[in-house]
Amino acid sequence: MLYDIRLQLDYAYDAPVSGGRHLVRVFPANLPGIQRVVAASLTVDPQPAERSEFVDFFGTRVAALAYRNAHEALEIAIAARVEVLRGDPGIDFTPTLETLHAEIAGNWDMGSLSPHHFLSPSPRVAIDPAITAYARSSVRQGISVREMAHDLCLRIHADFAYDGEATLVDTPVTEAFGLRRGVCQDFAHIMIAGLRGLGVPAGYVSGFLRTIPPAGEERLEGADAMHAWVKVWCGRETGWVEFDPTNAMFAGQDHIVIGYGRDYSDVTPIVGMLRSAGGQETTQAVDVLEVG
Repeated sequence: MLYDIRLQLDYAYDAPVSGGRHLVRVFPANLPGIQRVVAASLTVDPQPAERSEFVDFFGTRVAALAYRNAHEALEIAIAARVEVLRGDPGIDFTPTLETLHAEIAGNWDMGSLSPHHFLSPSPRVAIDPAITAYARSSVRQGISVREMAHDLCLRIHADFAYDGEATLVDTPVTEAFGLRRGVCQDFAHIMIAGLRGLGVPAGYVSGFLRTIPPAGEERLEGADAMHAWVKVWCGRETGWVEFDPTNAMFAGQDHIVIGYGRDYSDVTPIVGMLRSAGGQETTQAVDVLEVG
């Protein structure tokens, strides 16, 4: 599946700002067997005094921007063409939870894909007894890790209400769990926390999701979305499998990866600092258009 992606992030400041330094993580990722980036470009207005790029520890492409002069707005836009190569999940050869723990103990790799980075608490994901107990209800005798993670994915979708007003970007995972409401970021963090509490490596995936309008309705420009889902280490043979608890499914051909991390803090689309005397207003528009 071939997609053209457009993202527009606009910031309007109450008063002129200066001295801004930003790290921008919005480029789609090149991932063998998952997706291939044909082309991608990032434009910013106003032009920064300094601009560079690097790849972070988890493999995400990052643009670093620095501003010296005062400005009243910031516009960030990305245009990309991406080929999604995902197939269906295939036959489940993943181990049981007990066997998985033994495989983790025998894994000495400490590279970016190592399961060891995704077992402990991280800045946005606490290991909480209540969330662990909730996840434990998906564990049954002899069940595979993939089947267990899929069951947890389906339960989160069934038990939690999607509500864009219930939480903020910095709402703790324990609070979102207690509310039983939230957005994709919250559902991903809850699933990650539950799995880590069971000793299953789980990480955060940031990306784009192509949405399909209801039958008989036209697609609205800018109505697609940045999205979050979960990757789960399912053993030495299978490796990482991606689940979308917001939509009760395995990640599929409509899921386009930007990057991976321990939680949202590792793959925040834009993070940084600036000198300001007021607040700001942010708008976002995403288009994911199938082209072949």
